[in-house]
Amino acid sequence: MLEQRSRTAGSATAAGLIIKIAVLAVVAALAVWAALPLIAAEAWWGLALEAAIVAVVFYVYLQRRAIQLKYLIPGTLLLIAFQILPVILTIGTSFSNYGDGHRVDKDQAVEAIIAAGVQQTPGGATYRLSVGESASGELTLLLTDAADGSTWAGTEAGLTELPDATVDGTGRITAAPGYDVWDLAELNERQAELAALAVPTGEESGIKVQGLSAFEGTSTRSYDDACDCITDAETGTVWYADNEAGSFLTEDGEPALVGWRVNIGADNYTAVLTDPDIRGPFLGIFTWNILFAAGSVLLTFAIGLGTAMALNKPSMRGTKVYRTLMILPYAMPSFAMLLVWAQMFNRDFGLVNDLFNLDVNWYGGTWSARAMVLIANTWLGWPYMFLICLGALQALPSDSLEAAKIDGATGVTAFRKITLPLLLIALTPLLISSFAFNFNNFNAIELLSGGSPFRAGDAVGGTDLLITYAFRQAFGATTADYGFASAISVFIFLIVATMSAVMFRFTRNQEDVYS
Repeated sequence: MLEQRSRTAGSATAAGLIIKIAVLAVVAALAVWAALPLIAAEAWWGLALEAAIVAVVFYVYLQRRAIQLKYLIPGTLLLIAFQILPVILTIGTSFSNYGDGHRVDKDQAVEAIIAAGVQQTPGGATYRLSVGESASGELTLLLTDAADGSTWAGTEAGLTELPDATVDGTGRITAAPGYDVWDLAELNERQAELAALAVPTGEESGIKVQGLSAFEGTSTRSYDDACDCITDAETGTVWYADNEAGSFLTEDGEPALVGWRVNIGADNYTAVLTDPDIRGPFLGIFTWNILFAAGSVLLTFAIGLGTAMALNKPSMRGTKVYRTLMILPYAMPSFAMLLVWAQMFNRDFGLVNDLFNLDVNWYGGTWSARAMVLIANTWLGWPYMFLICLGALQALPSDSLEAAKIDGATGVTAFRKITLPLLLIALTPLLISSFAFNFNNFNAIELLSGGSPFRAGDAVGGTDLLITYAFRQAFGATTADYGFASAISVFIFLIVATMSAVMFRFTRNQEDVYS
């Protein structure tokens, strides 16, 4: 018997050792895979950080001690990778002008501006043109040399050969590994982006797009390091570098096509407070954001508590069936349900107008659209409140309720002075988390109203929350401003953190009163 246990323990140890070796081998392989691009980019700080992490992992798991660390290391690394690091990167981006027109460094900006002035030279190379995006979203010219049929990818960094590209009968690239090739419809829709792309091939030469073809030529523009300026010999225009703004500007203040990424300090933050074109819309969005989050919590809590109290009576029959029906909205995917609600509020054939014989343009008015998103969000959220209120009601101390009845407190008085305060002690943390969730409820707004209604020339919608406003600044507008969007995200974090801290302090005071 003892020998059998020894063999079992030994086999378990051997199996554990094999698993440990396999996992550490995967870690080592991933470390090598991640180190190669860091070395290529000469990101030595990143390489040093990666080496330190790998060393810690191997040190912890190659010894029998530090048992607690073996469990803490994976969660800590994931926390750093997916929570702390994104926050640090967001804060860092918020102090920059990073966005459309300011994505590259100064040298690349100079190359792009010079390439934009390219004029075709006699005998220069010509290309058949396709356009696409890389996996990282970078706009790319997909070029086929008309002379020898070689295929190339052209970006703001220059030309890179594409040996595995697929071409059609006309010689144009139709597919390439790592690229999403545009069709003609998308090409026509995004001509403005294409026109802004300049592909350098030398100090004063580059690729110029012309219709569905492209050519290599020589630029009429040149950079002078002495004056830190770019001169167009054909037009006589001179752009001078503004290193604080990250742009080349003429004497009249007209910017060149491309700027570069620089640190602009707290300009993105101060713009929210000092620029009237930003401050007014921001305060309007913030006010509605508070109303939406608070309204969603209050409505869902009121309906959820009411139904929970109704179904908490022992004498009521069929409570299991009712409870099952009431949690159905919570069980359904919110993504699909929001799309269904969006159609239900359609003015012409929506169920809401037909059912109640209304003619309301829910999407056309600011307050009707806000009412719409509150109604739909309440329907999706109250089953959760119903479940937690029902659980809290069943956990209330029966002696307190019985004592209240003996003292003559019944009905509304007992609910207001006994039941509700006891419920709030248990549920306030959940109400705070619900408020924080709804404060950043991107799906409810984007899928129901898309932020609409929008006034003419206004980029801020009547139902926009701060999170959808930040998203539109980064990804949804005609130009992307990642720096400003990051600043808005930091504001959101500070607002939610401050309000949550105040609410939790109120909760502690409430517990002291009723303890």
